[in-house]
Amino acid sequence: MNGLHDKLLDLYEEVATRNAGESEFHQSVYEVLNSLGPVVEKHPQYVDSEVIRRLCEPERQIIFRVPWVDDRGTVQINRGFRVEFNSALGPFKGGLRFHPSVYLGIVKFLGFEQIFKNSLTGMPIGGGKGGADFDPKGRSDEEVMRFCQSFMTELYRHLGEYTDVPAGDTGVGTREIGYLFGQYKRITNRYESGTLTGKGLTWGGSQVRTEATGYGTVFFVNEILRTGNDTFEGKRTVVSGSGNVAIYAIEKIQELGGVVVACSDSSGYVVDEKGIDLDILKEIKEVRRGRVADYVEMRGGAAHFVEDHNVWNVPCEIALPCATQNEINGDEALALINNGCRVVAEGANMPCSPAAVKHFASAGVTFAPGKAANAGGVATSALEMQQNASRDSWTFADTEKRLEQIMRRIHNRCLVTADEYGQPNNYVAGANIAGFIRVADAMLALGVV
Repeated sequence: MNGLHDKLLDLYEEVATRNAGESEFHQSVYEVLNSLGPVVEKHPQYVDSEVIRRLCEPERQIIFRVPWVDDRGTVQINRGFRVEFNSALGPFKGGLRFHPSVYLGIVKFLGFEQIFKNSLTGMPIGGGKGGADFDPKGRSDEEVMRFCQSFMTELYRHLGEYTDVPAGDTGVGTREIGYLFGQYKRITNRYESGTLTGKGLTWGGSQVRTEATGYGTVFFVNEILRTGNDTFEGKRTVVSGSGNVAIYAIEKIQELGGVVVACSDSSGYVVDEKGIDLDILKEIKEVRRGRVADYVEMRGGAAHFVEDHNVWNVPCEIALPCATQNEINGDEALALINNGCRVVAEGANMPCSPAAVKHFASAGVTFAPGKAANAGGVATSALEMQQNASRDSWTFADTEKRLEQIMRRIHNRCLVTADEYGQPNNYVAGANIAGFIRVADAMLALGVV
């Protein structure tokens, strides 16, 4: 841990000890603290007031049992989580993840990242995250509904448009949000549409919310390219994943003239040298709920499927990891570098390991961390909250324009802050410092809470 400033090393070790076994949370805390050395030198009040220590401890951690009945009539038990991490800037805001890998450490890592991501948007939202170790894959709509209703029966008492506003994440789409909101409405007898975001367009949802994380990541990369007097035109790009983030990142890249040659899912990856046919991919993933292996049969021609997770062996100029945490390790980062990759932007949350980030920095690869590059999803959720509060609905074009403006501001804020603290063009430092200062100043203003 020699990279940490002396004043922060003891704090990191304390966090690691107090949260034993939560490796993802340790990683996310270290990554932020590692950027704050210049800040504590310039502003010692952040250490003296213990604001950094307070920031590393969630305001509230909720763990609960989720009993539900499957289609065979058997009672199943899952574990639910909600970590309400920091509300200095506004109500807790962050998604719900339904996946077998979910445990407290992952929810805390995601919630900690969310604090700074939400801060960077400039919008009045705090940071939180939640989920369950439930796997919706292979479950019927009725089973998913029963699970969601049981989950919300416990969680509802902690939610509210001025308290905590969940959204979707891995395994939680419009279907799940619908079941969750329906149960919330039923229990509370109130139509508080601002209590959940990611809703359907016919019942309080926002245009562009489905596309927002993918679009926002591409808007951020477009600003990186623009800074170097470059564009997406003709750029060979690889995108991992094939869910909402990946699909709509591919869509926006293609609109901007880039060529996406590969995407993936948990079964492997598909390569299409002519460029991924987005209509086919959407048919497989959004209609059939199938696997990317099906793409080859539907596409034909030069497309081929590789039963391997390492899509990063495919040569590219731009890489967008949009699947899950730590999907790019040190060796995979070196493969990207050796194959000519010049820009990496995280569409997922912390998909690049510390070793990978270090390799990118050493090789001069421009690296955009998730808390900046994928902030478009939560930014558009905040726009959905605005529309709900005013009983209004904006057009797709108007909402997309607002999203692009937000991503441009985040990009510029990262660059200006990095330069101010002596680390020009370092998007990691810029994002961590800018996100931290806004939250820390709010915490100081609110006193010891």
